[in-house]
This record gives sequence, C-alpha cells and structure tokens, in this order.
Amino acid sequence: MHLNSLADTSRAASQKSIERVVREEWGRVLAALTGYVRDFSLAEDALMDAVEIALKKWSDDAIPDNPRAWLLKAAQRKAIDRLRRDQNYSRKRDQYQVLAELENQAEEEEVDETIPDERLRLIFTCCHPALAEPARVALTLRTLGGLSTMEIARAFLVPDATMAQRLVRAQKKIKSAGIPYLIPPPTMWPERLSSVLSVIYLIFNEGYAATSGDDLNRADLCGEAIQLGKMLVALLPDEAEAAGLLALMLLHDARRPARTDRDGEFVPLETQDRALWDHDQIAAGADLTQKAMALGDIGPYQVQAAISALHTEAADYAETDWHQISLLYGKLYELEPSPIVQLNCAVAMANDRGVDAALAILSEIARLEQLQEYQPFFAARADLLRRAGDRAGAEMSYKRAIELSGNAAERKFLEGRLAEILN
Repeated sequence: MHLNSLADTSRAASQKSIERVVREEWGRVLAALTGYVRDFSLAEDALMDAVEIALKKWSDDAIPDNPRAWLLKAAQRKAIDRLRRDQNYSRKRDQYQVLAELENQAEEEEVDETIPDERLRLIFTCCHPALAEPARVALTLRTLGGLSTMEIARAFLVPDATMAQRLVRAQKKIKSAGIPYLIPPPTMWPERLSSVLSVIYLIFNEGYAATSGDDLNRADLCGEAIQLGKMLVALLPDEAEAAGLLALMLLHDARRPARTDRDGEFVPLETQDRALWDHDQIAAGADLTQKAMALGDIGPYQVQAAISALHTEAADYAETDWHQISLLYGKLYELEPSPIVQLNCAVAMANDRGVDAALAILSEIARLEQLQEYQPFFAARADLLRRAGDRAGAEMSYKRAIELSGNAAERKFLEGRLAEILN
C-alpha cells in the first residue's frame, strides 16, 4: 500500500512537471508552427495533438532534453496527418509539400527577421486590425500566451461564457474573412501597437498574480513578458508607451521575491521585507520610466510605472508618498477610465485621506456589473472595512473574495484575515 502511494505521488509529480514544460514551451512552439503552416487553427489543433502524445510518452520515458524541438516536430507531423484527412486536401497540396519538406530536412524555413523573435512576430500578426481590439487581444492571449479562457475573462472583467463566445467569433471571422498569416511591415506596426502592448502586459499580469493554481506567481510568464518588452523597446526605441510598459514590468517584478514567504504564502506590500526586492532592477525600471516620460507622449503604462516607482522609492510602507500616488491614479483615470483604476485609486486614497474617503469610492462602483465577479474588488473592500472597524461588512466581503479566489496562496491569506476578525 505504501509503495502504491509512493508510485501515485511520483506519477502526479511527473505529470505536473510535464504540464509545466508544455505550458512554458506552448507559445514559442505555436509561433514557429504557425509560421510554417500559415494557418492559426491548423497550428493550434496540431500542437494539441502533439501535447496529447507528449503527456503519454513523457510519462513513460523522460522529458526530452529539447522539449520545444520535440513538440514542434511532433506537431508538424500531426499537421501533415490533418491535411491528409482534410476533404479539401487537393487545395492544400502546396502547404502539405512545405510540411513534408520540413519533416525531411533539418534546417528551418527562411522567415522574415524584421521582428527578431517568433513570438513577437506572431503577436503583431495576430493583432490584425480586421478584428476589434478586445477580440484580437483575447485571441492572441489564448493562442500564443496559452492563457485559459477563465484567465482572459478575468483580465477583461467578463464572465467565462462571454469570453468563450468572443474567442469563437474571432476565430470564425479569421476563417470567413480569409485573414492571412502575414507578418506586417513596419508601416503597419502603429495600428497594432496598442494591442501588442496589451497582450504583453496581460501575459505579465497573469504571471505576477496567477488566477489559479497553488503558486501566487508564474515566473515563466513574467520572464517571457519582460523579454518581449525588451525586444519591443529595441525594435521601437522612440515609442514612449513601449518603454513605459517595460519599466512597469521591471518595477513590479523586482518586488516579486518578497511577495511570498518561504512556505509560498502571500505577503502583502505593507509587511514585505524590502531588502528582498531586486534593487538593480528597480534602478533600471526607474531610469526607463524617466526616459519614457521625457519622450513627451504620456500614456497609461508610463503613469503606472511612475506609481510603481514611488512604491519602490519608499523606505517602508508608512513613508510611501500616497498623496502623489493618488494624484497619479487621477491622471491614469483621465487616460484610461475604468472601475479597476478607481479601485486602485481608492486603496491609495485610504492611506492618503483616510478609509472613509476610499470606501466612498467603492460605494460608487460597487454595483457595476464588471465587478460582481472581480475578486480583487471584494478583497480590497474587505480590508478597508476591517480597517474601518466594520467587522460584519468585512466578514461578508472576505467570504465573497475567498469564494472567487482560484489561487491557493491568495485564498489562504484571505482565510487568515477572515479568521482574525472572527476571533
């Protein structure tokens, strides 16, 4: 019995390792595969087939030394199989020939290197202006970022079912309109840049505060987003918002080591050990923030970077310049009016003008439909009500926040806060 239990534990650990590797390699493999087959749906279906094989084969054997190459080769073969079974195969012979050659040759097909990374190329390609901006961002996050429908729905403040429908409609439009896989020339980058920035930011955001799972952070997503941000800044050195986004990600990520303790439990900003912050990265982010703002075209990412920089400048939580942060949130709301900005402004205002002023803002937005399933709203309201001495109100909000929490570390922290006010 004991041996069986150990075997089950070993298999579960192996499965988790495989899923982690697949998750980390998904975006790059899909980008390369889509570049070959020039068909988003075919690439995604073929990669899913390859992943199914990997989940079985890698469990019996070891994970290969180069899982990305293994998955790409397996997906290419599955794409060929799908084309062979396609009733319209005769119309796809040219595409099949390309794949057949790839299967028999070691070298890769020549690609457009104007954008120096396959993932960044695919982000620009997916953010096609024929799709509405929310749809193109969501579809890119689903296909390239590997984010789940639930994770994307949270980012857009809509129910899971609504996001699922949007994704299906976007995929159908790509097929019906015949939107091709074409890497856009530099003249077309400006009309896609806003969506590209959103995709990178939301990939980072999911890594920094994971929607689900046991861990608060997903370092793989944070790292990928920062790398994409660096390449984008190198590609577009005069784009202030690209620099602002990279600065924001660097400043946030610098605080990540202190956001959990040794047991993986969440540590809020007010009690974090600031010695654990990456101060070299903070310096780089602050410098980049100043350079971005010097370009003279102030946008939302630069303002958020400036807010994050103020947090990192303070020696401790009490010395934070909350008044300046509140003013910056006001500026951010002018540029990007949303209930999320109001929520963050309220949290800052609680430390500047008092909890009552913050709760007044939350009362204004409490009935908004977008916030009814938004866990951070209820977590913030619970904390403010706790600080105001409203134990009954705090209890209700904590329970709702816990109910909406898909992340184990986050949920455990909230349960601890709830227990404190009940005792």
